[in-house]
Amino acid sequence: MDTNQPVIVKRVKKIAAGHHGGAWKIAFADFAVAMMAFFLVMWLMSSATPEQKKAISGYFQDPLGFSTSASPYVIDLGGTPTPAPDRTLNPEVTEELMAGEQVLSIDDEKLAEQLEKARLDVLLLELQRKISENDDFQLYKDQVMMEMTRDGLRILITDAANRPMFDLGSARLQPYFEDVLYLMADTIRAVPNKISVGGHTDAKPYAGNGDFGNWELSASRANAARRALRSGGLAENKIARVAGYASAALFDKKNPYSPSNRRIDILVLTKRALQAIEGDSEAPVEDVQQGTDEAGPSSKPMRNKLNVFEKGVLQFEDV
Repeated sequence: MDTNQPVIVKRVKKIAAGHHGGAWKIAFADFAVAMMAFFLVMWLMSSATPEQKKAISGYFQDPLGFSTSASPYVIDLGGTPTPAPDRTLNPEVTEELMAGEQVLSIDDEKLAEQLEKARLDVLLLELQRKISENDDFQLYKDQVMMEMTRDGLRILITDAANRPMFDLGSARLQPYFEDVLYLMADTIRAVPNKISVGGHTDAKPYAGNGDFGNWELSASRANAARRALRSGGLAENKIARVAGYASAALFDKKNPYSPSNRRIDILVLTKRALQAIEGDSEAPVEDVQQGTDEAGPSSKPMRNKLNVFEKGVLQFEDV
């Protein structure tokens, strides 16, 4: 017999009956709190009015108030409304009341414009954040710029000699710039503002035959950008204008053949600019296709040129 054979001893640990620790108490307490919260929510929903339910739903769907379904108020608590002025009273009093209402409407309009500008500022920051956090887009940091103009948020995408947006003489988008437009669309669709899309070429004559030239090419490229935005999730009714400008508004006037003149302009329109486009206002729309002046890079409207890719931080260059 082998005397070196190991001996294995098994010991069974017995647990005293009736003692299971206190972990079940924590689980039961969590369950009780959850049930209390559930019944509280059910009670609130049964006692809330349809208007309050709509306000709550809009808030949780879009807390920042980007979409049209969101409510600008947290919850309407009701109350006694202020009665309208009785215009059958003293004419002088009525005139003063009407003048006060006119001033109030002007103040309301200014407030609405300020809120819209703040919303576009948030959109700019969100676009900048998404692009700066995407490593695949770092190669295009010199080709995408953003700025706030009088008529909205302008997004400028230019060509580069080694990274063109389109095939030569064609309106076929390169796949990497389709990805850029998809990201733009996914973010822009969160705001109710409509957009304008413009296409541009350089001053080099189109090499093709027939009646197709730079005007048709720039319009086709603007429509290709529109289709990419649509594929990225932007609704058709969010597009207010698509236009081709050929080389009529060069970005770099000193070098008409510069790749930067081949570009796509996207303008997220303010309400006032949209009304001007649709013919509801006489206010002129700032030309989103401005080029450069003799002194160098554009100062109108590119007063604060923004390179959104640079180190993930908003950087302005005064030009």
